[in-house]
Amino acid sequence: MALYARVSTRDKNQDPEMQLEPMRQYCRARGWEFTEYVDHASAADMAGRKAWAALLKATSRRQADHVFAWALDRPFRSVLHCLRTLEDWQHHGVGFACLTQAGIDTTSATGRLMLTILAAVAEFERGLIAERVKEGMANAKRKGTHLGRPTAAERPHVRRHLAAVAAELARGGISKREAARRLRVSVATLDQLLGVQKGEAA
Repeated sequence: MALYARVSTRDKNQDPEMQLEPMRQYCRARGWEFTEYVDHASAADMAGRKAWAALLKATSRRQADHVFAWALDRPFRSVLHCLRTLEDWQHHGVGFACLTQAGIDTTSATGRLMLTILAAVAEFERGLIAERVKEGMANAKRKGTHLGRPTAAERPHVRRHLAAVAAELARGGISKREAARRLRVSVATLDQLLGVQKGEAA
């Protein structure tokens, strides 16, 4: 049995013991041996969740046959993340259960039904996300908003310093390579920026 607890770094008053101790008592009452995995990170901070990474490695090697958490939001960052992880654990013969959400137990028929419901919710969530992205792009296009990464001319650093760097370059005070370095762009991009600037001046 693997016990997983996570507290967010945003709330200094959180204590993983609030999650761990009830789970320990539950396991001890049933004579189950367990290993604890504890993270101090936000749900989305996968790089900072070292214990979670170690837990995933243990389940992939079948060093843990069951994962126990306080609630779904402790191990998973979204419905999609939950679904994909549980499907992978099922493939490896690893069960999952929540202490405070008794219906979530993939080793039982009811728990497997819950997983099916999660799959439906995840599919619905994927559809909503795709729809919102399409609507957002269409709305931005109607407003003439540039989509994707900002162009060189739109970068704050370039907007602030282009005029001064161009003036110094025109006086011969700096080379084109130095001008490009100051603006943090390539020489080719600098030529484009200077061309646009001349066009606007004309």
